[in-house]
Amino acid sequence: MKAIILNAFGDTNNFTERTDLPLPVPGDNDVLIRIIAAGFNPIDYQMRQGKSEKKHMKSPILGREFSGIVVKTGKDARKFKKGMAVFAASGSMGSNGTYAEYISVPENILATKPPNLTFEEAAAVPLANLTAMQTYKRLKPQQNDTFFVSGAAGGVGLALIKILLYKGFRNVVVTAGNDESRNQLIAAGVPAERIIDYRVNDIAAKIVIANNQSLFDHCIDIVGGELSELCAQLLITNGTYADITAHSTANARETLFGKGATVLNISNYAYALKGETGYYGNNLQEISTLLEKGVLSPPHVNLVGELSVITVKHAHYILENNLTKGKKLVMQIQTVSVWVSVLSKIFFSQFFELYKHFHLVK
Repeated sequence: MKAIILNAFGDTNNFTERTDLPLPVPGDNDVLIRIIAAGFNPIDYQMRQGKSEKKHMKSPILGREFSGIVVKTGKDARKFKKGMAVFAASGSMGSNGTYAEYISVPENILATKPPNLTFEEAAAVPLANLTAMQTYKRLKPQQNDTFFVSGAAGGVGLALIKILLYKGFRNVVVTAGNDESRNQLIAAGVPAERIIDYRVNDIAAKIVIANNQSLFDHCIDIVGGELSELCAQLLITNGTYADITAHSTANARETLFGKGATVLNISNYAYALKGETGYYGNNLQEISTLLEKGVLSPPHVNLVGELSVITVKHAHYILENNLTKGKKLVMQIQTVSVWVSVLSKIFFSQFFELYKHFHLVK
């Protein structure tokens, strides 16, 4: 198969293309996928640079989320059939990363692709939405609870906002830094008066006013740094602080300790470390249903190119320099038009086997 290999930690010149790699062999409970599209994430360039995230690398092929088509299943894998369209956040659980034509993954991390999403949109969904779903479930909110969400216009924030509103929670205040973010939040259902520009003076006071002069039961920090201090400041005594970035400051941690806050460290890879692969597939299937219903929607996608070193280098440059402009970077590994013929072959092959079976029965 074709794949982009990272030969050494450092800059993007360490990426090379290989076309002679063997196909991954699925284990008994695994599924072999032909990747159609793959998403890029900041952890990709952090791994490439050799930062602490490199400890999660299992393969010199980077990439952690994808959509594609099932081509083969292990002998004990029964949830998915050949030809089915699926998507997943593979993390380090796959045979390799997603800068490749094929990947073998445990069947428990897969979900069926929503039929109303393209493969490129589906590849952009898993990690942000899994993070949002985990956050919601671990908060365990009560009916009249209040929420403050920093950085709410990003992929995680928008998904979380939509889940909260869908579940009936209306007491939500968020921050935004520009008109585009503000419009996205209004479109998601947040009232304009509950969207606060984080660049204004006395931001804490304005956020409290938007929450009926009250502090918050839950503060979700999707930004870190100085905004982690703001989140801690806005929390009630014994409130819940959801840390999605792991970049809270010492001052924020001191404030949280002083308030006796419950701190939730939101981590998707925690379940992989414990071998609890069902977490991924079960939650992603729930997300798939919400996407099909229109409760959730895929992020805006920037198709950066086809599978090549040039595409990978370009995507890493955009991520590393914070130039995504709110769009999810996605690489097309294989065009669906090519797969129409492949699926046709699969269909007719199965049809022919059925024909022979019934012909012999007669």
